[in-house]
Amino acid sequence: MSDQIEVMATTRFKAANDVYKIVDTLNRTLKDDDLMFGLALDEKDPDYMVFTIYRT
Repeated sequence: MSDQIEVMATTRFKAANDVYKIVDTLNRTLKDDDLMFGLALDEKDPDYMVFTIYRT
């Protein structure tokens, strides 16, 4: 992995309880392809989540 992390895409959607399971599975499955996935609550509206795809 390089020292730089590139944001490839970001999307915002209504919060759901089990979305973290999908993000965890993506991270475990695609880490060897230099991809990383993030999930966070939207700082402006906690009813929404932000999903981000990174290239590492």
